[in-house]
Amino acid sequence: MKHNKADDVDGWLVIDKPKGMGSTQVVGKTRWLLHANKNGHTGTLDPFATGVLPIAFGEATKLVPFVMGGEKEYEFVVEWGAQTDTGDTEGKIIAVSDKIPNREEILAAIPHFIGKIKQVPPMYSAIKINGEEAYKLARKGQTIEMPEREIEIYDLKLLAEYEKSAKFKVRCSKGTYVRTLGADLAEFLGSKGYLSELRRTKCGNFSLDSTILLDSLEKVEYIEQRRKSLLPIETSLRDIAEIAVSAEDARKLSVGQGLSPKNFAGVEPAETAAAMFHNCLIALVRIDERKISPIRVFHNIIQKELTDVDN
Repeated sequence: MKHNKADDVDGWLVIDKPKGMGSTQVVGKTRWLLHANKNGHTGTLDPFATGVLPIAFGEATKLVPFVMGGEKEYEFVVEWGAQTDTGDTEGKIIAVSDKIPNREEILAAIPHFIGKIKQVPPMYSAIKINGEEAYKLARKGQTIEMPEREIEIYDLKLLAEYEKSAKFKVRCSKGTYVRTLGADLAEFLGSKGYLSELRRTKCGNFSLDSTILLDSLEKVEYIEQRRKSLLPIETSLRDIAEIAVSAEDARKLSVGQGLSPKNFAGVEPAETAAAMFHNCLIALVRIDERKISPIRVFHNIIQKELTDVDN
C-alpha cells in the first residue's frame, strides 16, 4: 500500500534505545517508520544511555504525564577515581582521586542514599535556566547555578564489583539524575566518580520485556507490519479502577459531558479511573458522589469503536 499523508496512529511503541542516539532522534525515526502524524517520548534518555524509551503515538500522547510521573529503574556502572563535567564518558575530566572504595564501604554508604534526598542536577542537562536548556549554556562556557531538588530513591543495590568500578541498580522517582547519584555516591565515599554505563530497565509500566530494537523495526518491510509492534494506549496505566460504559455514555464523554454514578453499580469515588468501551480505553474520568467527569478523552478511539457499532 502506498502512503502519502501521515496517518492517525494510536498506541505505545517501546524502544530499547541504542547508545549514541538522542531521544528526539528516536521519536523522529519511529514517526517516519510508522508513517504517523503525531508521537512523543516520555522523558529524555541521554545519547550515552540505553534502554526503555516508551514512545507515545496519537491518543497515547495524552497519557505521557502519567508515565513521566511513574517510577524508573536503571542499572549503571560508576568508574571510581575521576569526575567528568558531564557525569559520564562524554565529558572531560575535571577532578581525580586515588581512592577506590571497597565493598564494605560501598554497602555502608548505600543506606544514606535511600529515601528522600536532595540532588543538584548536572549542568549538562535539559533543565531550562531562564528559558534555555542548561546544557546549551554549559557548552557556551557559562557557569550555571543549578537549583537543588528533592527526589526519592526507593531502592539501591550493589550488583557487581570490578577493579576500579562498581555496578548498581536503582529504583527511583521522576526527576532523578543517575549521573548525579553516581558522582554523589563517589563523593560520599571519599573518591570521585562518573558513569561509564547507564541503562534504563523500567519506565512506569514499561520494562525491557516490552521493548523492540530500532534495527529490528527498520528491517520490517511494510508499515502495517511495523504497526503490529504497537501496544494499546491503556498499557501505560497500572492499578487503576475501570468502569464499562455504553455507546450512549461514550458519545456523552466524547463531547465533555459527565455521567451519573447512579448508573454504575458499586462504583467507588476515584481521582482517576478508566472508562472502557468494548474493552478499549476511551477516556480517563474522575468519579465523585455526584458525577463521573471526563479528564482525558480519546476521540480517535471513540470514533473508531462507535463506527464499528454503527456498522
